[in-house]
Amino acid sequence: MRVNHAGELAAQALYHGQALVARSESTRAMLLATARSESDHLAWCEMRLSELGARPSLLNPLWYTGSFLIGAGAALLGDRASLGFVAETERQVEGHLDEHLDRLPAGDARSRAILEAMRAEEVAHGAAAAAAGGVRPPAAVCALMRRTARVMTGSAYWI
Repeated sequence: MRVNHAGELAAQALYHGQALVARSESTRAMLLATARSESDHLAWCEMRLSELGARPSLLNPLWYTGSFLIGAGAALLGDRASLGFVAETERQVEGHLDEHLDRLPAGDARSRAILEAMRAEEVAHGAAAAAAGGVRPPAAVCALMRRTARVMTGSAYWI
């Protein structure tokens, strides 16, 4: 759950950074609404971490700062690129959540319910961003996003 918490914090930061630089008010509003949803996910993960007697990643300030800057950078490429970045982010998060759901112990219904609710909302975020005109990032950017996420999730698991 610590990894999911770090991911939700990073997603919130991405969307805050993108909203800061968004060119249109409609894109900014969509990004801020998505960030609010990620705040809900973050709270669910925090609550579950507490229930499990665990703590968030000590690297969360780094995840937030780095993600905010990445989001702002993506938004500098324009709203269509920024929305495409959202769609790709959510597509990758969906894959991560699917893997996590597959690894959860069968008896952990509470974590499963949280992750399934998050997954449904992440799919909706990605679809909304694509429908609003998002264009898929180049394959190299998608690969870099996956590698960056692996570093974050691997580090957040332990630290």
